[in-house]
Amino acid sequence: MRKFWSPAFQDLRPYVAGEQLAIPDLIKLNTNENPYPPSPAALAAIRTAANADLRLYPDPEGLALRRALAKRHGLSTDQIFVGNGSDEVLALAFLALLRQPRPILFPDITYSFYPVYCQLYGIGYINPPVDADYRIRTEDYRHDNGGIVLAHPNAPTGRALELPNLRALLEYNTGSAVIVDEAYVDFGADSVVSWIREFPQLLVIQTLSKSRALAGLRVGFAFGDSNLIEALRTAKDSFNSYPLDRLALAGAVAAIEDEPYFERMRHHVMESRTRLTRGLEQMGFAVIPSHANFVFATHPRYDAAKLQAELRQRNVLVRHFAKPRIDQHLRISVGTDTECDILLARLSEILGESAVSR
Repeated sequence: MRKFWSPAFQDLRPYVAGEQLAIPDLIKLNTNENPYPPSPAALAAIRTAANADLRLYPDPEGLALRRALAKRHGLSTDQIFVGNGSDEVLALAFLALLRQPRPILFPDITYSFYPVYCQLYGIGYINPPVDADYRIRTEDYRHDNGGIVLAHPNAPTGRALELPNLRALLEYNTGSAVIVDEAYVDFGADSVVSWIREFPQLLVIQTLSKSRALAGLRVGFAFGDSNLIEALRTAKDSFNSYPLDRLALAGAVAAIEDEPYFERMRHHVMESRTRLTRGLEQMGFAVIPSHANFVFATHPRYDAAKLQAELRQRNVLVRHFAKPRIDQHLRISVGTDTECDILLARLSEILGESAVSR
C-alpha cells in the first residue's frame, strides 16, 4: 500500500538505470560510461574549485560554461541552457515545451526515459515504429503533433539519423518543438547544433557524460532559439535556481576548452568500437552499425537474456532490455581494448559451452 503517495505517482513506472555493482575485477559495459578518464585539465579545475568558496552558492546562470559552449559552437549565450545532466535538461524540456493538447511523437524503440517523462507530466504520446533495420523513418512524423523527440544517434540501437530526412522534417514541422537528443553524437555522427539558426523550433540537447568522460559530474546542456531557452530557464527557476554546483561548472568549462584531449579520447572509443564489432561478428553476432559508444548485437542461436546472465556470472555486465522487438539484443558499451577482449573471450566460453551442452 502506497499510503500518502500522490495519486499521479501510484502507477508511475520510473526509469530503470543499469546496474552499478561494487564487485572486484568487474568489467562494466552496461551503462555507456567512457572507459577513459576525464581531461586532466578538468580534474585540475575541479581540485582548484574545491576551496572555501564552496560556502557560496554557484552562478545560477552558469554563465562561464555557457560562454565556453558559445565560443565552441559560434553561438550567443542566450541560445544555450545548462543543467544537471542531460536527463534534467530533457525533463525540463518535456515540461516546458511538450505539455501540449496534442500527443507528441517519438520512436517505439528509443531512450526509455521519454515515456517516463510523459507519464510523469501527463503528456500523451504516439510511437511511430522504427523499420525492420531499426532506422527512424522521419516521414512517419509528418502529421499533427504536440512535439517530436528524436535521439541522434538513437539508443539503444546506436543508429544515427539521416540528416537530409531530418532537415525535410524540420522544414515541414514548423508548428511544434522538435527535440534532438545528441547524447552520443560525438562518436561519429554529425551534430545539428548549427541548424538552430535556421529552425526556431529545434532544441538540441547534449551531455558531458559520454564523450567527455564526466558522467559523475552531471552536466548537460541545450542549444536552441532564445525563445526555447527562456522556456527552459522558466521551468528551472520554478524548481531549482542552482542546478550546477561550483565544482561541476569549473570542471565542465575546462573539459570543453580541452579540445585536443576530447578528440583523442573519442577517436580511441570509435576505434575500439570497430574492433569490438569485428570480434562479435566473427562469433556470429549481428551488430547494428553504431555511431555511439556502444553496440547493439544479437546472436541467431543464443538467447540474449541467458547470455547476459552468463556474462554476469563471469563478472561482465552488459545491458538487456526485455521489450518487444529488442529482447534478443544486448547493448554492450565500448570499453578499453583489454575490457573488450575479456568480454569476447568470455562470450566465446559461453557459446562453446552452450554448443557442447546441446
